[in-house]
Amino acid sequence: MKQNKILALKYRPQVFEDLIGQEILTKTITNAIKIGKTPNAYLLTGIRGVGKTTTARLIAKELNCEKNISPEKNCSKDKACDSCKEITNSTHIDVLEMDAASKTGIDDVRDLIENSKYSPTSAKFKIFIIDEVHMLSKQAFNGLLKTLEEPPPSLKFILATTEVKKIPITILSRCQRFDLKKVNIEEILKHLELISKKENGNVSSKALKLISQVSEGSVRDGISLLDRVITYQNVSSKNEIDDNDIREMLGLADKTKIIKLLKEIFAGNPNNAIKTLEEFLIHGIDAKHFLNDILQILSLINRKLSLGTINDDKILPEEEVNLINSVSEGISINDIGLFWQYTIKTIDDLRIINDEEIILKMFVLQLTHLKGIESNSINNSVSEISNKVETKILKDEEDIQENKLPKTKSQLKNTEQIKTKSIDQLSSKNQNKSSVNINSFEDIVSLAVNENEIELKYDLERNVKLVSFKRGKIDISFNEKLNKNFIKILSEKLHTWTGERWIISLNKKIGSKTIFEKKNEKKKNEISEANNNEKIKALLEVFDDANLIDVKKEDNS
Repeated sequence: MKQNKILALKYRPQVFEDLIGQEILTKTITNAIKIGKTPNAYLLTGIRGVGKTTTARLIAKELNCEKNISPEKNCSKDKACDSCKEITNSTHIDVLEMDAASKTGIDDVRDLIENSKYSPTSAKFKIFIIDEVHMLSKQAFNGLLKTLEEPPPSLKFILATTEVKKIPITILSRCQRFDLKKVNIEEILKHLELISKKENGNVSSKALKLISQVSEGSVRDGISLLDRVITYQNVSSKNEIDDNDIREMLGLADKTKIIKLLKEIFAGNPNNAIKTLEEFLIHGIDAKHFLNDILQILSLINRKLSLGTINDDKILPEEEVNLINSVSEGISINDIGLFWQYTIKTIDDLRIINDEEIILKMFVLQLTHLKGIESNSINNSVSEISNKVETKILKDEEDIQENKLPKTKSQLKNTEQIKTKSIDQLSSKNQNKSSVNINSFEDIVSLAVNENEIELKYDLERNVKLVSFKRGKIDISFNEKLNKNFIKILSEKLHTWTGERWIISLNKKIGSKTIFEKKNEKKKNEISEANNNEKIKALLEVFDDANLIDVKKEDNS
């Protein structure tokens, strides 16, 4: 029976030259082996599918290759020596692989240490490859320390992990670390084109490009997707697999259509935007992938607005580049920032709400009004904007209901009553808000006191350090006690109080002292100054157990 290997194993690199995207690492390791300066332990880190386990085996091959022991022996990619063949087939008696995900305890490490005392049977080095090493228990790590630091001359450790932060620093300091980087899209694309050609796969260049992008820097993910595509082609009647087939297989949205959806959103056309979204929903798109695609397009629009043209991008099709250049007109950096934040918030909402369709429709409707609020606020008063936005939202929802849902009888209040009441309430509130004027950070604290926002006042005084302040924008640093929802709460309150949108950003600078610290420092200085007063000194000498605890200035008015 013919054995069909999956492509990820069939095209696994057998020599360092086949390892793509890791050229510097390859040169460093091979040169060190040639001159005999090899560490006691290697630590290979990186995301899934970039070649950590493969690199570990290649190091084992290079260390125990017969040509490095006996120069007269030959070993090449086409004709490997016995040692390299056995390592490839995982049958070498001196190269042991251990999966730390299934063998996590001290007993497993104890067996490993006992085994390490014996010299290699047939090779130059006895090599232990420990995959997913971060899964070992604390006791298991401690058991490895001594052996890692002073192993026998013929023993080498190769550790591989995706989560290096979980490895104790005592282990890290005993290893020579190599970080395998994400492979860029161009290199993955070339690799997939080569494999597709060898496997007689009729896959279009656009489809291969899309697979390369979806693999997110992981070569194994890219090859596995290609394997799935070629299998699909073999069982279907299609002559060529194109990018639309890939999107249907993976539940991806067409980016050209996403850009057109954003164009309707930017134009403030909720009906057209919802119709375009429903076309996506019919094809069963994955909500998280869809929102990530929107983030990617928003970043490209931001790049266009900030840096100019994006025509030199080799991965983006020319059609998408032209659409992005077109849709970027009439949009500002501030708008993109608002869309970006709201999209990230919607991704978080996916964890809470199960119905993805409701989330996406709500997301699109909300976005259609974000740009209008930001741009119109420059020229119009706060109350006029609020009235327009409230009226517009109610009208849009009413239009969509008329187009999409059967008409039903009003049970409590008709739309006109709700609309009139909402506008009147919002208008009266905004008339009061427009009189609030904030010119300093202290004004915000005073306003929090007046509005009885005790928790907000507490955070402003004790947990926030001001870096810079100007009308509409505040830069702050903070301590670990700050309420995690502080920025959201303060932004909402400032918008409520002033009718304007404020940008509150976190800054790495330390900033000035908190208001509470300033008050304490001022109080200490006043007490210190008062203690030096002759009258106070005389008073304290009379009362031995007395201490000055506060100083208040007398109001002579």
